[in-house]
Amino acid sequence: MTDEKYMQRCIELAQKGMGSVSPNPMVGAVLVHDGLIIGEGWHQQYGGPHAEVNCINAVAEEHQHLLASSTLYVSLEPCAHYGKTPPCADLIVTNRIPNVVIGCVDSFSQVSGKGIEKLKVAGINVKVGVLEDECRLLNKRFFTRQENNRPYIILKWAESNDGFIAPLKGKRVMLSNTFSQIWVHKMRSEEDAILVGYNTALQDNPQLNNRYGKGKQPIRIVIDPQMALLQNLHIFDGAQQTVILNYKEDKEEANVHWIKMEQTENLAEGVLSHLPKNINSLIIEGGSKTLQSFIDAGLWDEANIIKTKHQLFAGTVAPKLNTGTIINEINLNEDKITVYRNANARKLS
Repeated sequence: MTDEKYMQRCIELAQKGMGSVSPNPMVGAVLVHDGLIIGEGWHQQYGGPHAEVNCINAVAEEHQHLLASSTLYVSLEPCAHYGKTPPCADLIVTNRIPNVVIGCVDSFSQVSGKGIEKLKVAGINVKVGVLEDECRLLNKRFFTRQENNRPYIILKWAESNDGFIAPLKGKRVMLSNTFSQIWVHKMRSEEDAILVGYNTALQDNPQLNNRYGKGKQPIRIVIDPQMALLQNLHIFDGAQQTVILNYKEDKEEANVHWIKMEQTENLAEGVLSHLPKNINSLIIEGGSKTLQSFIDAGLWDEANIIKTKHQLFAGTVAPKLNTGTIINEINLNEDKITVYRNANARKLS
């Protein structure tokens, strides 16, 4: 169980990069000599040094001589190409680290298998697949982008106890409580983008930002087919990067990007086909028709449904999941969040 213990530590370290490294994967690394951890590191910021670099640099001067008889544990295959930083596989070889234990293979085409091969050619003992499932789950967003040609898609909505997400007309009703709202805003800080449809943007005038605690702001994406939304809405305030998907034109001004998309029979597919490629994860927050279009197309990976105490008696009916397995249930005061995973999520061709 020794390898598993150190790989679990790699995963814990990697999670420190949540919300900071996308579109890169989260990676953690640990250097061990005779049962003693002599160095730890993780990928801290997109464009910055990778986990292996930070780990090796963390080794104290008096322990430098131990590198040549140590084992490096890393949650993802070391890169073998020049990107924003030099290849980590080369760094491992240069430091004459004799043993490398890897959690899972990187499916990115410029890396996949190449980092492992470079290490083996250099005579390094390589072991692959320790806590593989856990390491892949850690980077579910990254792997979904690489293997399914689309972001990891998270559906989120709050509904009344009788199954409505909004009253028929009139004043907007905040269904979820403060605890659930804090939970949602934390989620926003961890994901790349958040999307709503035309009606939600018009009627609710949402800010679509993270207003609780630390963390980045997601890219706001709004479906506005005829470019009819008024410029006084929060989404046009220039406070964070915003994408307006429409059927009319491409243009850009004040941190707002209008992207023309082709009219397709399937709305969800059309939306995903026109998103910026650096988006690894996407929260769909509304409205009901937009959410249902992704559900019906099988283009979702996770759903977070907040069931509240309120009774609306009539209104906009909440979306209906047609598949999915419950993987978690969270009780926040009188709200209950049920988390579903879609094992049959579609790839985007």
